Amino acid sequence: MPGTETEVAPNRSVESPAGTSETHSASPPPARGGKSLLRKNPHTLWFIIGIAIVLLVGGIFAWRYFSSYESTDDAQVDGHLQPLSARISGYIIKVNVDDNQVVRAGTVLAEIDPKDYQVAVDKAQADLDDATATAQSLNINVPITNVSTTSQLSASEADLISAQAGVSAAQQQYDASQAELTQAEANDVKAQNDLVRYKELVGKQEISQQLYDQAVASAKATAASVAAAKASAAAAEQQVSQAKARVAQAEANVRSSQTGPQQVASTRARARSAEAQVEQKKAVLDQAQLNLGYTKIFAPVDGVVQKNAEVGMNVQPGQQLFTIVPLNDVWFTANFKETQLKYMRPGQRAEVHCDANGRTYKAHVDSIAGSSGARLSLLPPENATGNYVKVVQRIPIKIVLDPGEDSDHYLRLGMSVEPKVFVK
Repeated sequence: MPGTETEVAPNRSVESPAGTSETHSASPPPARGGKSLLRKNPHTLWFIIGIAIVLLVGGIFAWRYFSSYESTDDAQVDGHLQPLSARISGYIIKVNVDDNQVVRAGTVLAEIDPKDYQVAVDKAQADLDDATATAQSLNINVPITNVSTTSQLSASEADLISAQAGVSAAQQQYDASQAELTQAEANDVKAQNDLVRYKELVGKQEISQQLYDQAVASAKATAASVAAAKASAAAAEQQVSQAKARVAQAEANVRSSQTGPQQVASTRARARSAEAQVEQKKAVLDQAQLNLGYTKIFAPVDGVVQKNAEVGMNVQPGQQLFTIVPLNDVWFTANFKETQLKYMRPGQRAEVHCDANGRTYKAHVDSIAGSSGARLSLLPPENATGNYVKVVQRIPIKIVLDPGEDSDHYLRLGMSVEPKVFVK
């Protein structure tokens, strides 16, 4: 019928333009690729198994390796800083080093004007010489005083004995004078009585005038003898008094001489005082010499110097002039998390990678700090407050280089490093 389309069956053949026919048959179902590949290549299975074993073993070794150490990038080179300050005041007249210069121990870094301190040394030396001479003089006086006081005591004792003997002699002389006076008085009494009798007899003319004149002369002679005996007795008595006075003086001299040991002790004490003055002057001299030595500022250790001193500065004691960094004594301070310290112990081997030169240094753990870095800060946290939030803390670990690892002294304080501490 016109206007209608004839439907062609799908399986019906369609002639080609050339008049030839083409037949299409259905494709076979696709086979499973994996099994076909394994059937065609049986070694592939073993290859895959080998790769899996290698990966497994490698993973085990990698796990063991990565779990055998603890590392951190919060670490730096640390060391000593040797500050050098002036110990005396004065003007700097010379600075012998510059910034970042390597110096050896004993190098003179700067010099302070020594003139005032040299004058102080000379004065102290003169005072010491004077005190030494005084001490020597007083030490010489000690034996002289000892001998003098001993001799004086002996002489005064001898004088006392002599004075006492003089008292005895004067007393005996006085006694003899008293006896002579008694005798003279007795003779005078007899002569005076005879004169009275002779005077009566001569008046009666019973005796001659010559006998009477003899009696008068005898009476006058005995009277004169009495006067002389009295004078002798008085003189003897005066001698006794003088002898006793000499005894009293000799006793006083003895008592004065007995103070000889005290005089010797006093002289010896003055000598010791002079010796103490010598020691004091010597100490003053030593201090002056020390101050003179302080005019030169020496490097105490080897290292790199940083200077704050300039020629012409008027420095005061305690003013810092230099800082020396001893590069032969550096270490690493690594701030590990507290969760990394479970197996970390002093003495464990470590490797430290330096960012500056890319070199890895061999080292070992020296010690573990006694507190976290936060506790040593200016304002440490108070974890006991109500708004406490737990934060993993970091503990400083000191890691020391093995001998000979930094022989070129390349490491500088503050350099960033990454240490690995092998804990297993």
